[in-house]
Amino acid sequence: MTQPPGPLRPDQQQEIVRQLGAVLTSQVPPGWRQLRVEYRAAGRHVEADLLVTGPDGVPRPGQPHPEALRLLGVLRSGMYQPGFGTWLGAIFVFEPGQAPDVDFVRPDLEPPFRQQPPPIGFQDELRFFPRAEENIPAWLRNRAGLPPVPDGEVRTPRIYDGLDASGKPLVRRQPLIPAEAERVLAYLDAAPVILASRSNGPDAFAPDRTDAVPMNFRTDGAWAWPGAVAYYLREHGVPPDPDLVAHIRSRRFTAPAEVPEPAKDLALAAITGERPQTTV
Repeated sequence: MTQPPGPLRPDQQQEIVRQLGAVLTSQVPPGWRQLRVEYRAAGRHVEADLLVTGPDGVPRPGQPHPEALRLLGVLRSGMYQPGFGTWLGAIFVFEPGQAPDVDFVRPDLEPPFRQQPPPIGFQDELRFFPRAEENIPAWLRNRAGLPPVPDGEVRTPRIYDGLDASGKPLVRRQPLIPAEAERVLAYLDAAPVILASRSNGPDAFAPDRTDAVPMNFRTDGAWAWPGAVAYYLREHGVPPDPDLVAHIRSRRFTAPAEVPEPAKDLALAAITGERPQTTV
């Protein structure tokens, strides 16, 4: 699993829940009063508990059908939102003649796993369903072994992923489809400039272009990036840092027209390495 399928429309989500109920109903004896499924997942780690309340009103544990597990996985993947991820826990309750009751675990709360997934499970979760930094809750960062994000931090992107033996830049990123690339470019070009420059720099991908890459910097208050990011996407199709792309998606590709001065100061500090001055 490398990319989440979908997205599923609301009616498609409802159809999958209906199919889930039909599969569960087919595996229990007549006269049941309630079926309750609790589903938890992190990357490849999956847990599912089924409680069947029979005619006597007593809930008893059961084993969910493999098809039910498949449908739950499809629903979770299809509800992925770029930059926001998808749910890790949910409860589905079915009663005869009633509409299903579905409750998703809030993203800021950790699902009650029976067996704690290893860090690789949460790392896979963030790889399968990428999230913008600001949408990774503290508990998930901790479980995945990621460092905490300091308050007020403004991030700067990697322009490319290193150099090969001959000194040429390396790019190990998934390409953007043309339509999304245009929206990302529009975002990168629309954010306010915080550091202007009249000169241009050399093109790392085309050494003969010695005066081509803009040397200005822009910020949206959460990230600060050089003009090279938009230039390399436009001229060479180089996708921006994946975390920055996820952030732009989470902002619905709409850059702020203005950024507060304190945020600009933090962005300049992230670029220059100098701490912003504060006044008392």
